[in-house]
Amino acid sequence: MQTPPKSRALTPEALAMMDAIARSGSFAAAAREMGKVPSALTYNVRQLEEALDVLLFDRSSRQAVLTAAGQELLIEGRRLLSEMDGVANRVRRIATGWESELTIAIDDAIARRALFDLMEAFYQLPGDDGKNGARQGPPTRLKLRTEVLSGTWEALLSGQADLAIGTSAQPPDGSVHCALLGELEMLFCVAPHHPLAKLAQPLEASTIAAHRIVAVADTARSLTPMTIGVMPGQDVLTMPSMAAKLEALLRGMGCGSLPASMLRRHLEAGRLVHLQTDRGRRIIPLHYAWRNHGANGGQPPGKALSWWLQQLASPTTQRALLEQHEGLIL
Repeated sequence: MQTPPKSRALTPEALAMMDAIARSGSFAAAAREMGKVPSALTYNVRQLEEALDVLLFDRSSRQAVLTAAGQELLIEGRRLLSEMDGVANRVRRIATGWESELTIAIDDAIARRALFDLMEAFYQLPGDDGKNGARQGPPTRLKLRTEVLSGTWEALLSGQADLAIGTSAQPPDGSVHCALLGELEMLFCVAPHHPLAKLAQPLEASTIAAHRIVAVADTARSLTPMTIGVMPGQDVLTMPSMAAKLEALLRGMGCGSLPASMLRRHLEAGRLVHLQTDRGRRIIPLHYAWRNHGANGGQPPGKALSWWLQQLASPTTQRALLEQHEGLIL
């Protein structure tokens, strides 16, 4: 059989095959996933290698170990598959008005209970009836991701998210729209048995610097990560989320600041103590942002994003997203 030319060998099916083999770690497992027999998958890989005139897998290993060329094809192939999905999503949005998927990046400071209320309301929107009369909401699949500080912007600017809720500053460039969500008050606190709780207030920066501070890691990978409240030389306990930071503060493992609404019930119960500092009140403006659509942002957003933007413009929704932390912290 004649070997297909390079341009025709790199089909979506071939790229998906490479992805399946890399993820599963073996030809046999990938064959089961793709509904093929292992011999057929091996044959397809050899065809692809012949067409590209490269060796994609190390045959000396029992596992499906990629060569350097195979690794590069995997990386670029995944990018191409993602771009193909993006084209299909855009075509579907233009044809039906609904996006096939809407990814929302949520800063960890946003109240989860209010967010779940919004998702519940979204799924109650009119849609087509499914099998056995089951009610189907909008055709858009929601995908949520939690980010911290610059990571929220990065998810939006890199195209990994369509909407970002809780961005901590104005957009780094003009590729997105941005609107104010509201102001978040951060309170500096410690457990009652922490040494700082026994000192006179307001606390000076040099006094705080002598004690361990609990911080949440910025999730940015490309943008410059932000560090807030940490002083030079200060011991730092870095946690993956605000919920984990809260637990560390409750155990007296350090000091730190969290949204006032997240701390309210713990302060009232005496599990934490709010301490005044010489920096005064700390108020952070939070925003929500979404990417421009089409050339020069001229294309209107799809129906799903439009619905979310309409909800986010409501003062009631804005207050809920900043204040309703009680009862649900993930």
